Amino acid sequence: MSEYVVIRLGAEDQPVQWVQVDSNGTRRSGTSTGSLEQAAAAVGDMSVIALVPALDVLLTSANIPARSTTKIRTALPFALEENLADDVEDLHFAIGDRQDNNRLLVAVVADEKMSRWLQRLDEAGIEPAMLCAENNGLARIPGTMSILVDDNGVMFNDGADVEFSMQDVKPSDVLVIAGHLGETQQEDGENPGHLLVFCTPEQDEKLSHDWLALRNELHSVDVNVLPDGILPKLAVTVAAGHGINLLQGKYGKKTEYGPLLQPWKATAVLLLGLALVGIAMKGVAYNQLLRDEASLRTQFNAEYRLLRPGDTREIIDPVATVESLRRGAGVATGPEVFLPSLQELGAALAANSDAKLEAISYRAGVIDLRLTAPDVATLDRIQKAVSASGRFQASIQSTDQVADKINGRIQIRETG
Repeated sequence: MSEYVVIRLGAEDQPVQWVQVDSNGTRRSGTSTGSLEQAAAAVGDMSVIALVPALDVLLTSANIPARSTTKIRTALPFALEENLADDVEDLHFAIGDRQDNNRLLVAVVADEKMSRWLQRLDEAGIEPAMLCAENNGLARIPGTMSILVDDNGVMFNDGADVEFSMQDVKPSDVLVIAGHLGETQQEDGENPGHLLVFCTPEQDEKLSHDWLALRNELHSVDVNVLPDGILPKLAVTVAAGHGINLLQGKYGKKTEYGPLLQPWKATAVLLLGLALVGIAMKGVAYNQLLRDEASLRTQFNAEYRLLRPGDTREIIDPVATVESLRRGAGVATGPEVFLPSLQELGAALAANSDAKLEAISYRAGVIDLRLTAPDVATLDRIQKAVSASGRFQASIQSTDQVADKINGRIQIRETG
């Protein structure tokens, strides 16, 4: 549970009001009135929610399908531009919750107003956790119209998308403007709804005739008198999480990474030291490899000059040079093929004893066989038996019928 001091800002030449509440919606002190400096002294270690005049903030909704906060901020000015009298470049847009109808609640306020409110709070030594329009304290109740009357001002919401504040009007006038009374309502053909009213005792007495008239027009009118003023009602609603925090985007709180990283300073230094030691050891090992390579290259060149004293060119590829020397000396460099292939051939002939090997030759890793067999099927079995190991590939090159025998030629080579 969090505790807050909720401060209601008015005109700069007027005193402010404040009250202590918690996030469970419980009031924890009486309402106080005084200067911002006096309110700051009452804050202590509690968080601050500042309520700004409802008439200075437009609360509306917009149909923005995007889910990314960045994309929503980009699209909002264009989505609402036609409904705004001021240049969107001079306005600040704050994002609220997404409703069941998928519309996004939005608060719009002039940058000049935001700057001035934050300056006043800063001069008093107050850093607010939230900055909300005061009419956010009038909760939206689906299917119910809500009105809060304060001196000459009236706050209204219809429980859905319509929310606004007006001065010097009666509650009945507000309902007419909202389309819930009068000709507009009659044309819609809908039944009048339920009205929930909050007001001070003075306003209750002053508007008693208006309540009577509204009870004749609506299904029900429930008037709740606030003997301690309207601030406690607004404060507990906002502290419970209802409302749009205007401290977003360029006015959002900047994260101070220094204090967050301070506990990890020693660990970070150790990790950095280990990383530097690791890099240094890699560098030493690399330099040693370079020296070993140079030493081996010098040794190889000396040995090569003994074999080829007339060859003074630089040796770029020692492996290729060695292979060249071996080929020049008549040393076979390819894989051993001949003897293993003879083993496979011997096993195949043993399994087909009616075949006879007439001649065999080996050249460049390829074995050519000439055989006689009683039929082609015998040659085919020999070919398959040699190929069965997977190391060698045997193929029948030719067959000739001579008397009652078949002369055939089979070629064997290493697979791959």
